[in-house]
Amino acid sequence: MKGASLLVGWLLDVCFGDPVRLPHPIVWFGKMIAFGEKKLNKGSHRMMKGGVMSVMLIVAVAAVAYILPRWLDFIIVFFCLAGTTLIREVRDVFRAVDRSLDEGRHQVARIVGRDTSELSAQEVRTAALETLAENLSDGVIAPLFWFALTGVPGMLAYKMINTLDSMIGYRTPRYREFGCIAAHIDDMANYIPARLTAALMVIASGKPSLFGFVRRYGRCHASPNSGYPEAALAGILNCRFGGAHYYFGQKFDKPYIGNNDRTLETADMKTAVRINRTAEIIMVAATTGLSLLL
Repeated sequence: MKGASLLVGWLLDVCFGDPVRLPHPIVWFGKMIAFGEKKLNKGSHRMMKGGVMSVMLIVAVAAVAYILPRWLDFIIVFFCLAGTTLIREVRDVFRAVDRSLDEGRHQVARIVGRDTSELSAQEVRTAALETLAENLSDGVIAPLFWFALTGVPGMLAYKMINTLDSMIGYRTPRYREFGCIAAHIDDMANYIPARLTAALMVIASGKPSLFGFVRRYGRCHASPNSGYPEAALAGILNCRFGGAHYYFGQKFDKPYIGNNDRTLETADMKTAVRINRTAEIIMVAATTGLSLLL
């Protein structure tokens, strides 16, 4: 049952991506987080308030998933995976920036949290590929990892953790205290999946020598986890990621990942998409096989 639910849900994601006309649980998660943040992120004890809110939301969605009938599991798996939609968005970024820089900036703003109004064409492409690598972990491998360990309740709880981090896990004046605990929970939840993602990407590339590159550059990131899948893709493409970015008008200097500051092209995007899909298929096969054995 568990393996079948995973396969059906994954195939639905491959075929359709995120459903535009159906209510998406992640949208509901976002509304709950936004409501709680508006009510609680003020006055004193903000860190405690943000931590309590985060833990309560994570436990609540896991509990709801636990009591739902098991025949709904494939639908939850479908909603929790985001591989196809992300690939479509990255392809659209490359097509848009080929038409005009303004279009590229507008398109990449859909998938990144940084300010995009001043990005160059190279920075637009770089941002899209960094996001493709990072979200292979957040949007595909990590949900599958937690599904393998804890089933649908753990998978849905992970999506709440990731949504919390994406909304309040910033080191800006507004969120530094309130989102601190949510960010640390996300770091712990992604510690193994991020490194597993990098390993799967290297395996998919057929270049085992890149494991050394990932060990060297995986730590070159403000996040303890995001640098590993980004390092894997930078090594595969022989390019450079990182550098200064602006979030909410504030500049953040990120270490460089890789040292070949070459121009990125559409062919690089196609290679990155192929690596993502191959890594995803390996993970789905492994998770399904494990589910059947257990």
